[in-house]
Amino acid sequence: MLMQNSFTYVDENYKRIYNCIEEAKAKYRKPDENVTFMAVTKTVAPEVVNHAIFNGIKVLGENRVQEFQSKKDFYEPAEIHFIGHLQTNKVKYIIEDMALIQSVDNLKLASEIDRHAKRVGKIQNILIEVNIGDEISKSGISPECLESLLADVSKLQNIHVKGLMTIPPAGENEKFLCKMQELYLDISSKNIDNIDMEILSMGMSGDYEKAIKYGSTLVRIGSALFGARNYK
Repeated sequence: MLMQNSFTYVDENYKRIYNCIEEAKAKYRKPDENVTFMAVTKTVAPEVVNHAIFNGIKVLGENRVQEFQSKKDFYEPAEIHFIGHLQTNKVKYIIEDMALIQSVDNLKLASEIDRHAKRVGKIQNILIEVNIGDEISKSGISPECLESLLADVSKLQNIHVKGLMTIPPAGENEKFLCKMQELYLDISSKNIDNIDMEILSMGMSGDYEKAIKYGSTLVRIGSALFGARNYK
């Protein structure tokens, strides 16, 4: 009964969020522009995640290497992205499973991903994480250093940069969503080799509609879909 209640809760939330995304797209975006609805699965039981997949979720966001390893064999087929802070010594554990690593913010990590991608014979798609508010407590490259990092990462043979990711500061986040959109468009206009600005990953449970307004192509929804987390 408890699991069935969880399924009903996810059903209702999925429909509400999906409709809100569609309304935001209709209000702010061109008809042919897509926005991916990612389900962030931190602390969520695989059975509940699978129910979200049955509802229509196609992309999962994983925050923790160890948790992902304990759950991945129970998941129904879905595209997996790593969105949490990634230590270089943990890259080897996820390299074969990730369609996209969103949280790359330094050359050392990018080089380690490149090394392991070469080892397993793949080109690993990544996003560069930008600390758009220059917050000490958050990961991400500063906006001022982004272009330099992109120039260095673009030289790696087994990595392909597909865009940018950010978590804006709480409170004045609309200001920073706008700033991130401007940065994204500026980088897009430069046409850097091996850098494709196809994805702008920004917007979470509390601000995804505003993020869509400012050009997000992928929103990362956790608590609004699955409920408040029991963080461990």
